[in-house]
Amino acid sequence: VQLQASGGGLVQTGGSLRLSCGVSGINFRINTVDWYRQAPGEQRELVASINSGGVANYADSVRGRFTISRDNVNRRMYLQMDALKPEDTAVYYCHVHFRGRYYWGKGTLVTFSS
Repeated sequence: VQLQASGGGLVQTGGSLRLSCGVSGINFRINTVDWYRQAPGEQRELVASINSGGVANYADSVRGRFTISRDNVNRRMYLQMDALKPEDTAVYYCHVHFRGRYYWGKGTLVTFSS
């Protein structure tokens, strides 16, 4: 199982970024997939998840600003992040729980310019 995330970068307050993650090695279309993030000095936290039916759930801190989506044909997942705030600074990880194991992408950094 491999997850490859991309799309992080440097943004300003109020800006937008779109994260992308390619997933291989699982039956992608039947699995719930997630985005997590880990801010400096903090624990990793769940940001958003989307199940096989396309139903999404969000952390309170990002609801209304972030949108998770999936492309089952191309085996990709996305996180559209709008109205970004400095507190969104973190390394973002795509994640899938498959057959009792947790698989993580390498992480992509989102930081803010002053």
